[in-house]
Amino acid sequence: MDKRFQVFVSSTFRDLVDERRAVIEGILEIDQMPAGMELFPASDESAWDLIKGVIDDSDYYVLIIGGKYGSSD
Repeated sequence: MDKRFQVFVSSTFRDLVDERRAVIEGILEIDQMPAGMELFPASDESAWDLIKGVIDDSDYYVLIIGGKYGSSD
């Protein structure tokens, strides 16, 4: 059985919608598992605690850099 890797996709959201979609589609096309903020369930945890846990559980981290800053908790 081949291992499937979890790939966390990180970027600002509103200005990079098309880029995020393309990266996530590429990850799915190579039969791997994308992870990112838009895929998270509602949670009582602080946003950073939830994100950090998913990042720590991921095998790879992809950062898409654009012209804007992200949000702060």
